[in-house]
Amino acid sequence: MYNEKEIIEGCKKQNRKAQKMLYDRYASKFLGICMRYAKDKHEAEDILQEGFLKIFERIEQYNYFGAFEGWMRRIIVNTAISNYRKNYKHYHHFDINEIKESEEDINTEELEFTLEEMLSVIQSLSPGYRMVFNLYAIEGYAHKEIAEMLNIDIATSKSQYSRARKIIQYRLSKIRSERKCLTNT
Repeated sequence: MYNEKEIIEGCKKQNRKAQKMLYDRYASKFLGICMRYAKDKHEAEDILQEGFLKIFERIEQYNYFGAFEGWMRRIIVNTAISNYRKNYKHYHHFDINEIKESEEDINTEELEFTLEEMLSVIQSLSPGYRMVFNLYAIEGYAHKEIAEMLNIDIATSKSQYSRARKIIQYRLSKIRSERKCLTNT
């Protein structure tokens, strides 16, 4: 079994075996990341493939400062952002009909949802909401950074995050209600 440094060095020499080992080691983890940004598994797999191609093309730039996985993750996320820009540039982000306005937020923190349910809810968001939600809530970027990455206003980033959050809460509450109906029958 090769260690990470040996695999990286092999990839820098464009060794196909090393590239396959790197892909096999990280593909499933990065597919999970891509699934959060994509509308479906097919799109996520496309983002993953494109991301790994970029990793292999740029691996010479990795200088062993910082975590290699973090370096690759950034490339994968940036590939997802590029995919969004290319495919959804003129997509409308406003889907207010799905949100039932209420005085109080739906408390989803006490609920337990499966990974599949959470992923399904995130994937069902419109591309703009999904992108901002992932970058802010999961990747930890500030709204200013998101605005620069997506070429939008900071206020737009904040409002899309807020709306995405409300949609997620609403859809999770529907899942909770469906479960209650199933357990009460």
